[in-house]
Amino acid sequence: MVDLQTQYQHIKTDIDTAIQEVIDSAAFVKGKKVTDFQEHLQQYTGAKHVIAVGNGTDALQIALMALGLQPGDEVITPTFTFIATAEVAALLGYKPVVVDVDWETMNMDVDAVRRSITPRTKAIVPVHLFGQCANIEAILDIARTYSLYVVEDACQAIGAQYTFSDGHTAQAGTMGDFGCTSFFPSKNLGCYGDGGAIFTNNDALAERARAIANHGMVVRYHHNLIGVNSRLDTIQAAVLDAKLPHLDDYIEARRRAAACYDRAFAGNPHILIPGHQPHSTHVYHQYTLRLQGVNRDTVRDRLAERDIPAMIYYPVPLHMQKAYQDPRYKQGDFPVAERLAECVLSLPMHTELDAEQLEYITRNVLEIINNQ
Repeated sequence: MVDLQTQYQHIKTDIDTAIQEVIDSAAFVKGKKVTDFQEHLQQYTGAKHVIAVGNGTDALQIALMALGLQPGDEVITPTFTFIATAEVAALLGYKPVVVDVDWETMNMDVDAVRRSITPRTKAIVPVHLFGQCANIEAILDIARTYSLYVVEDACQAIGAQYTFSDGHTAQAGTMGDFGCTSFFPSKNLGCYGDGGAIFTNNDALAERARAIANHGMVVRYHHNLIGVNSRLDTIQAAVLDAKLPHLDDYIEARRRAAACYDRAFAGNPHILIPGHQPHSTHVYHQYTLRLQGVNRDTVRDRLAERDIPAMIYYPVPLHMQKAYQDPRYKQGDFPVAERLAECVLSLPMHTELDAEQLEYITRNVLEIINNQ
């Protein structure tokens, strides 16, 4: 699904030099490279504050903690996504409220959000799924109307840009009260281990999030808040800082691969190519097809026989996960998400795909599907 080894070979000198500098300094925790990377990521995204943390899930948890919500408060998130958004809310004693998604973009259904608001609702956590922004302008409008917080899960969408109705643009993760991202190795901007970051333009929220990520400390050994221990290792920051100047090129490579897939599959009655949110660019963390009239699992298995990996993101919606079963929800309540879980298939998508590989993948996908 990804080719991190070849990507590394292209920037090997920069990566090796950056890592060696950290080793030479022996500043393995909170070293200068962490500060440098935070500053460079602020410049890239336009966020006023960037707080580097241990991983994307920590970023979500710390952001929610910084909002000061109370046990039992409701947090709205899509049911078709990775588990982390509901997981952190549940761990903090909040009540995850899941909503259905849009069939075309697979992102949060704004009308479903509006219908799910109650007096206990305190926050909305939209997920910018697979590399494009949800309808964030509408979500922010709802949040203002009901005095709610917005925490963007931008773990799959760093570099995606959203254009508002007045013409101004902003990057994924920089538009809500908080934004969160992950630097898991397979992400568009990935490190060589775990890592994450929190974005905010609010000075007070930034101060609280920094303190929470550092055991609740502002002054050393003085703990004003209940916190956690979550920080980006200096070596990982060095890797990310070396890769950040290449991010736009990585995104463009993904877009070229996606365009090749689009051309190959357009018009096939069994394949629906990814739909697009009209106001967002797409950075293609995943290239996800929706298959119809064929057996998705059979297609995946036959691709594997031809050494073509394909993944299912996500086979079980949140409301059907055993750990998150809730008497409020039952199978059939979220028909779009449930339908997607049965038909989505993600193809290889990374920066190193070449014309020969893309031809091999598309030819075999079409052959398998057309002959099923």
